[in-house]
Amino acid sequence: MRRKVKNRNMVGADRKYSSTDISKFVNYVMWGGKKTLAETIVYQSLDHLEKTVSVPALEAFQKVMENTSPVMEVRSRRIGGANYQVPREVRPERRLQLSLRWIIEAARGKKGKPMNIKLGEELVSAFKGEGIAVKKRDDTHKMAEANKAFAHFTW
Repeated sequence: MRRKVKNRNMVGADRKYSSTDISKFVNYVMWGGKKTLAETIVYQSLDHLEKTVSVPALEAFQKVMENTSPVMEVRSRRIGGANYQVPREVRPERRLQLSLRWIIEAARGKKGKPMNIKLGEELVSAFKGEGIAVKKRDDTHKMAEANKAFAHFTW
């Protein structure tokens, strides 16, 4: 059993919405230390989300996180010379981290538009329960479901 981590790096709330989740989202979007640019991109994409779905941005963002966060995932485990994909429950911190990563990867994968528009479109599609990030979550759940037989190898 691993010890608990005592001093996790706590991220402060962001300026506009006073949310730590959005602050983490800004940090994930950031490249090369350009935080103000990342904030601009995230805030513009959240404004796009708010206008499109006509729900307050913070509530819409929470719904997006709910739609893209995985509950179960598979972890590789070596037992007796064979590797098994063992389904595990995902911790809340990792759940948020994975969903943020998947949304940003999906937005960066699109071509031909500015990042704030691509990110805004991905957030809207995730809000509706569609899009690449939601598909990734569903694939993860299917993989965990398919390997349910190996759940007794959970450590």
